[in-house]
Amino acid sequence: MRTRTTLPRPLLRASAALLAWLVAACSHAAGPAPKTVCTVTINSSDEKDAFQRHLPPDEYRFVELVQRGRRDWLASACQRGVTCDALIISGHFDDGTEFYTDHHDDREFLTVHEMQHASCSASCNGLFAQLKEVYLFGCKTLHSAPRNVASAEVARSLVRSGHSQADAERVSTLLSEHYGESNRDRLRHVFKDVPVLYGFSSKAPLGRSAGRLLERYFQSAPAGEVASGSPSPTLLSLFGPSSMIATAGLDDADPQVALRRDMCEFADDAPSDAQKLAFMHQVLQRDVTEVRMFLDHLERYAGSIGPAQRLMPEVAAALDAIKGDHGTRARFLEFARDADEASVQSRMMALARSLGWLTPAQEQAEFVHMVSDRMARDSLGPTEVDLVCGAPQESEPGLARQVLATGAARIANVAHSAVLACLGSTEAHERTVRALTSSRDDEVAVAQVYLRHRPLAGVGELRAVTSGIARMTAPAAQVRALETLAKQRLADPQSLQEIARLFPLARSLDVQRAIAGILIRSDTKMLVRADLARSLRQTRLKSPDGNDVIDLLIRLLQTT
Repeated sequence: MRTRTTLPRPLLRASAALLAWLVAACSHAAGPAPKTVCTVTINSSDEKDAFQRHLPPDEYRFVELVQRGRRDWLASACQRGVTCDALIISGHFDDGTEFYTDHHDDREFLTVHEMQHASCSASCNGLFAQLKEVYLFGCKTLHSAPRNVASAEVARSLVRSGHSQADAERVSTLLSEHYGESNRDRLRHVFKDVPVLYGFSSKAPLGRSAGRLLERYFQSAPAGEVASGSPSPTLLSLFGPSSMIATAGLDDADPQVALRRDMCEFADDAPSDAQKLAFMHQVLQRDVTEVRMFLDHLERYAGSIGPAQRLMPEVAAALDAIKGDHGTRARFLEFARDADEASVQSRMMALARSLGWLTPAQEQAEFVHMVSDRMARDSLGPTEVDLVCGAPQESEPGLARQVLATGAARIANVAHSAVLACLGSTEAHERTVRALTSSRDDEVAVAQVYLRHRPLAGVGELRAVTSGIARMTAPAAQVRALETLAKQRLADPQSLQEIARLFPLARSLDVQRAIAGILIRSDTKMLVRADLARSLRQTRLKSPDGNDVIDLLIRLLQTT
């Protein structure tokens, strides 16, 4: 018979207390892990700081992904196995291609392409995998205007292939909707399946203002709302006047998911180059209107294949298969030659050369034909001048003579002269420089674009331009000419004096500001500063906007 042992009552109480403490400790240890808030601080830290001040550290931990001085910091985060529950990105985003900073001592940025790579690649499948919310603090991050719009050549190509005009216009509209790639669409592609994306449809508040609004938000926000995966009415109400909206990332039911799959074929690092080229060949074989709308992605991938990769047997075989596809080549080149925009035509011809569809000599011949054809149709302007002056073909000797030989160029047309000057014609250069002091603003605009690529040749040309600007009577054209001259960084005393003498004669505040813009960039030691400051004070036109560049120049002259 077993005898039951009874513990003394004080010992029983102590044991019970110990057991209760162990249960509580284990329960606490088994509680939910802190949520990870990843931050990408490109420009302002105000937004991140506000979140970090108010979120309980036992419930939220912060990980800054940016590593200063290391360009591959996003890839590094993938390699470290970082997984985010919420993501806060702070940076300017005006052009929709990258988040960037306006700090001159910092060159940090984050491109949409890098984010696409992280989103699509198997090697980075954890970083965004469990995101519940993304905060996009940048202008136009959720702007809905399409970046790619089907232009007139798309409809013309559809008509040539048998569509009626009405059907061609309908299909063009559908292509624009599918391939439009607005800022909002592109970021929805990146953050696939994320329940909440906060961003701005137009202007976003500066960091300091956003930080103050977030302080107000946290004063009334329910506990645990951040990274909950549900849109916050409080946050949207506070930021609503600043154009904040919320949307969700793409899901598998969205019509755009097919476009994302296509983009991921190039962005993912799992497929080999040969496999990616095989997929590129499939895309090129689609209707050429779709190829045109997908041009950005085709260009980017083709440009990433280096000479060493091209020599690899599998890559060379895949490129040979594309090169030998004569039917696809013919459709592609026909469409390119009909492109309304010279930039699109030039880009498509460059891609054709990269794919082996054009030799360098053939691409140059296409370039000459494009220029002369647009001259004949009188469709050259500043945009085309900028394109030609920046094109790699412009350095080829004899191109100006080839264009002149077509008979399409008209010497009296300033845009024609600027194009010929970019292609090496000395006489055309002189005519284009003279146009900078024309009374016609459109001619001055062309000369302005040209001189961004080709600086004035010597002091004699500089003095002639300066003297011509002083005689101009059209204020708008004169301002444009002065702004062009400012980029030349005047170091000639005679030219500086000519510009300074023009200030008291100016009858337009914009002209006076443009003159001040030249002088403030130049070495004013060559001028009598006290006299110049006095002249500026006495003859400046009143500014309705308060202090401006004229006031800044006066202070500079007085202090130095």
